[in-house]
Formats: sequence, C-alpha cells, structure tokens
Amino acid sequence: MNMPPTSEFFEFLRFPSISTDPAYAPQLAACADWLDQKFQRMGLESQVYPTAGHPIVVARSKPKPGRRTILIYGHYDVQPVDPINEWTTPPFEPSVRDGVVFARGSADNKGQIFSHILGVEKTLREKGELPVNVIFLVEGEEEIGCEHLGGFLEEHREELACDLMVVSDNGMVARGYPSLTYGLRGIFAMEVKLHGAESDLHSGIYGGMAPNPATLLARMIATLHDEQFRVAVPGFYDAVVELHDWERAEWARLPLDDDFFKAAIHCQALMGEAGYTAAERAWARPTAEVNGIGGGYQGHGTKTVIPREAFAKLTFRLVPNQTPAEIEAKVRAHFTRVCPPQVRLEMVAGHGGEPFLCDPHSADGKAARRAMARTWGVEPALTREGGSIPILDTLRRTLGAEILLLGLALPDAACHAPNENFPLENLEAGIRMNQALLEELAGV
Repeated sequence: MNMPPTSEFFEFLRFPSISTDPAYAPQLAACADWLDQKFQRMGLESQVYPTAGHPIVVARSKPKPGRRTILIYGHYDVQPVDPINEWTTPPFEPSVRDGVVFARGSADNKGQIFSHILGVEKTLREKGELPVNVIFLVEGEEEIGCEHLGGFLEEHREELACDLMVVSDNGMVARGYPSLTYGLRGIFAMEVKLHGAESDLHSGIYGGMAPNPATLLARMIATLHDEQFRVAVPGFYDAVVELHDWERAEWARLPLDDDFFKAAIHCQALMGEAGYTAAERAWARPTAEVNGIGGGYQGHGTKTVIPREAFAKLTFRLVPNQTPAEIEAKVRAHFTRVCPPQVRLEMVAGHGGEPFLCDPHSADGKAARRAMARTWGVEPALTREGGSIPILDTLRRTLGAEILLLGLALPDAACHAPNENFPLENLEAGIRMNQALLEELAGV
C-alpha cells in the first residue's frame, strides 16, 4: 500500500478552525483560503464565498458537456478541544502513532473530505481529466448547524446543479469493512423546566408542604418510557415504518452483536426498546433521551434546600416519516398532560433535523457499492446510522439530487472527543475510493 504524503494533510489539520467560538474566526477564514489555493493548484476553478458567519469554498472542474455532474460536500470546521488535559498530544499538532493520525478534525471531517480532494487531484495528474464533472462544496459551519448554507444553496442553486451528491462525513463498520450508509436518524431537541416557589426554600422549614420541582420533574421524565423502554408519548410511533426483512438480514450478518457494543462503550449491559437488536435500535428506531438534568444545589457537601426550579435537556432521534414538528407537538401535549398543578411548566424547543433515507439498490447505489468493493476487496455493508446530519435534507430538497453517504471514519475515531484520530490507510483508501467512484458513476 502506497501511503499518501502527509505534509499537506497536516497543514490542513493545523488550522484551529473551531466554528462555535468567534475568537477563531480568523483561523477559519485562513483555512478556507488554504483550501481555495489547494483547489486552484489542482487546476480547478475555485472561489471563497463570505457569509455572515464563516466562508464557503466552492471549486469545480471545467465542465464537459454530456457528462454527469457530481457534487462532493464536506466541512473544514471542527469541534472544540475541551477537555484539553485528556489529549495525549496537542490537538492541532498532528501526531502519528502506529499509522494513525491524532488531531482535532482528522476524522470529522478534514481527513474524509481531503481524501476526495486528493483522489480528484490524482486522477487529474494521471489522466488529465475526470470521468465526470465535479463540484466541491466545503463549508465552515457544519458543527454549528450550517446556519448560512441553506440560504447560500438557494442563491446559487443553478451553479450548484448536479446529478448526484457524495458525502463522506460518517463511519465504517470496522477497519477494512466499508459501509454504504443509506439512512440517518433525524432529531428534535427540547428543554423542559419546572418552576416552583419564587426562591429556594429551607427543606426543614418547608419540606413536606412546598412543591419540589426536582422531584416532580423526575416523575415527569420517568413517563417518557414504559417498562420495556418503549417511548410512552402517545402517538410517538404513529408514522414509524418497520424494518424491511432485507435490512434485518443484512445487519444480522455484521459483526455487531451486544458484546461488540458493550465493549465499544465500556458498559456492563445494554438497554433499549425490547424486540430489537442493538444495531436496529441505534440505527432505525426512534428514541427519547435525557441529555442533562439539574436543579438546586450542585456544590460540595449538603445545602438543605428545596430548589425553586429544575430542568431537563432532551433529544428525540427520529426515523423516516417522523418530523420534528410532529414530535414536538406530541411531546408538548404529553408533558402538559402529566405536569403536576403545583408547578409551572416551561418548554423551549431546540434545533431539529429531518431523517435521511436513500435507496442503496438504485443504479447510483450499486455503482457506489462496486467502487467500495474495488477499493477494499470486500462487499460493503449496507447500514443506517443513529446520528443526524440535518443539512442533508436541505441539500437534497434545494438541489433536487440524491445523496450517497460513504464513510471513512472508524468506530473508535473519537469524533467530538479528545484524541480524535484517522488512519493513514483510510486516507489512502479514500483516494482510491474517490477514483473508483467517479469511474463507476460515469457509467450510470
């Protein structure tokens, strides 16, 4: 295996392009300019588009009439590095250990999008042209919700017109085992807060008579699931479509049993909706999760108070046919019904995103599967993932083209966590995958 040169990849990784912190805005602008110059050196037409947030970079090959146009989407922004003390090496100084690059953004998403960039560059260098027309769309706000991309897509709809979109911002089943991801769950976020007395109260003087928001909130949160861990919000499953037989058979053959997941997350036992495997629950069943809960005294020792308020932060992962608006309405109705009269209920909706589903058996899906088999020498797994990429629905709806998800990150990539990593062999495989993919798609 010929490993790709790492100098440019390391340059890309050294930009601390943390989109959520305004202090890093100059670094994001510099990273966008670096990408723009890289595309131009490859012989592509490239432009940096300023937004009210962070820049968007668009590059394209010289269009050839009669050839399909493939848009490749990715992002150059990264997550914060906290907690910094848990990094073995500095997060923006790439370090290679046993053939694996450790750096923030190495897997999410710089390593994955750079594989496609290097693949196109290699094809142009070796053959002088591409088998299809290619557009790169690389943004700097994916980690903060793609705030300005939707408007950009509307404004530039005609020049971004394409026959198919390709995204590598997800994962593989295992090392050397590629995956065509044809579904992602959507999301709806909400914060629930209960208000009791005007201020914290002495638990001795008022205990037994004053409403305790923390206690009552715990009882409300407990109503989200039944004894079988099925979501108990009325109507929650009304639109849910059961798995197809071919999906259950496909996933059953993967090396992803309960022991695999227990080892992956270092827990004693799994939990979740009865009647489904761990993979089925994580990839294709909707969920209700408590992301955080609090109220009252949080310091050292004891402070004998009845808190004046308590809160819980919740997310609901959605599957095809569910919508954030539908689930919000049902969750609001549920909490309104179960809220005790002694407290005042406040509910604040957060971000939402539609589920994603495509057909892995379409002509383009089969072409992608052939390309992955050529690259890794094994048939790719057909999987869904439990996470969400809300911008996919916007991309598909605005540009009117289907999307293929071809992940290159491994399960232990530590995306969003300390010691994020990406194997150099996956960077090299991603280059070959891009070349094979564009060849296969040219013939569809």
